[in-house]
Amino acid sequence: MFGTVVNAGAVIAGCMLGLMFRGGIADRYNRTIMHAVSLAVLVIGIKGALGSDALLIVIFSLALGSLIGELMHIEDGLEYIGRTLEKRFSKGDDGRFYQGFITATLIFCVGSMAIVGSLESGLTGNHQTLFAKSALDGITSIILGSSFGIGVLFSSIPIFIYQGAITMAAVFVKPFLLPEVVSQMSSVGGVLIMAIGINLLGIAKIRIGSMIPGIFLPMIWYMINLVF
Repeated sequence: MFGTVVNAGAVIAGCMLGLMFRGGIADRYNRTIMHAVSLAVLVIGIKGALGSDALLIVIFSLALGSLIGELMHIEDGLEYIGRTLEKRFSKGDDGRFYQGFITATLIFCVGSMAIVGSLESGLTGNHQTLFAKSALDGITSIILGSSFGIGVLFSSIPIFIYQGAITMAAVFVKPFLLPEVVSQMSSVGGVLIMAIGINLLGIAKIRIGSMIPGIFLPMIWYMINLVF
């Protein structure tokens, strides 16, 4: 869990640093910076999405995962948490708190480094991947914090819960995490990161939170194949 604690701490520290610059950056600069970050997120997502040739499994995982996520009301749950925190900690922020919380949570949780790093941490005690992710997330949270405000800081909570749960479950799923399965999971995660970039650019409003279960479906599909 140490790597996850460091990761959550890096997001908190980065956001706090970003908040120091928030008032001193003109809106037009903030807008341009966010467009640049959005395009970078889009490119990162495209690169991750192309990591697997098993397109049918990726498509199936996205479709079924979205259905499962909607049945579980994941996006609605994230929205409820974000809105509740916004009312408590940032009244009159024009929805920036909620947007920052949701955007940061998804960016920091759906990537392959969150999954692979948490698994390595749980299986071998090697936290290097999560340390590298912490550095990247810390830098990203500075930019997001300066643009969206304190909502980004609270994304550290779902990061801790999500990555901590994967770390704790690592020993049980180890036999099923073959390289091709991990690449398929990373490919699904890459598509979700692309969707984050699209949302940030304002091109569409994709319910990414409800698609998160799709990340884990390649592993479940592999388990089913072993049985049958």
